Amino acid sequence: MDPTGKPNPVVLGIESSCDESAVALVAADRTIIAQAIASQDEAHRPYGGVVPEIAARAHVEVLGPMVERVLEEAGMTLADVDAIAATAGPGLIGGVMVGLVTAKALAMAGDRPLISINHLEGHALSPRLADASLEFPYLLLLASGGHCQILEVRGVGDYRRIATTIDDALGEAFDKTAKILGLGYPGGPAVERLAETGDAKAVPLPRPLAGSAEPHFSFAGLKSAVLRAQQSGKYAAADIAASFQQAALDCVLDRTRRALEGAGAVGALVVAGGVAANKPLRAALEDFAAERGLRFVAPPMKLCTDNAAMIAWAGQERLAAGLVPEGGDPLDIAARPRWPLDPDAEPVRGAGVKA
Repeated sequence: MDPTGKPNPVVLGIESSCDESAVALVAADRTIIAQAIASQDEAHRPYGGVVPEIAARAHVEVLGPMVERVLEEAGMTLADVDAIAATAGPGLIGGVMVGLVTAKALAMAGDRPLISINHLEGHALSPRLADASLEFPYLLLLASGGHCQILEVRGVGDYRRIATTIDDALGEAFDKTAKILGLGYPGGPAVERLAETGDAKAVPLPRPLAGSAEPHFSFAGLKSAVLRAQQSGKYAAADIAASFQQAALDCVLDRTRRALEGAGAVGALVVAGGVAANKPLRAALEDFAAERGLRFVAPPMKLCTDNAAMIAWAGQERLAAGLVPEGGDPLDIAARPRWPLDPDAEPVRGAGVKA
């Protein structure tokens, strides 16, 4: 029985932290009843990256109709929903505010509890939506356009950050490499496709921080090396893409190896976030986990990129763990551009840390 008083409550989730507008209905038994995602790729493609003002305006235009469409598809009304979960940060503040205000309005209109969700927690718990057998604790590589961290996930709301990036995130490095090579936006899938036809050993690229005692990441130097390789005119674009991807994977494996040494007893290695959709990364991490006797778990592709099902599921997890105040979170809760999963983690050197 869930704290809502129902055996299988339904949570409506809203995600708007970056350039994806998403709404989903998820039941406590892990059924994704209905979901919708509106991409903004075309709007941002001319700029080679996400423009915050454009993203926020797009969320305003589509979120209301998306909520109506998802409820209609499920054959439900707001009265059938038991709670409203929404990303309250971290992310582009304009977009986060749009989604959170939408959720507050629905919570007020339907007299339903509001659950404010950390976007990173949505990613961290998303593998448990797809895999009911995944138990705590597990080691999580969280890699996306704005974040690159390794965390020990000990329970719902209980996260120990072991590593973070001291400059750029892995997904950002993929996007910038795509822009350097003229591949367009979104960059990650474009680099992966081009790399399939290239020679991963053709371009000498650095592996920043590889072998260092600390487990943190750095991708700024790798990104700069890609720019120099392209400007030299000596290498084919496919070879640069393949060499970059291999260098990035080598860095991830080296840093994950170091982080695992500093982690407690874990039963699985989990990867989540948008970069988790990269097939070579998944394959390399699966081999890495097998060598160390760990399960390897990655969410389905549809749960890797930003989506509302993971936000609704995080709401379900928090409800089941008794972490939602009676009546829900206060309606005056503020959107947060930064919101670390482990607020007690020690600061790391370097500016621009996205922790």
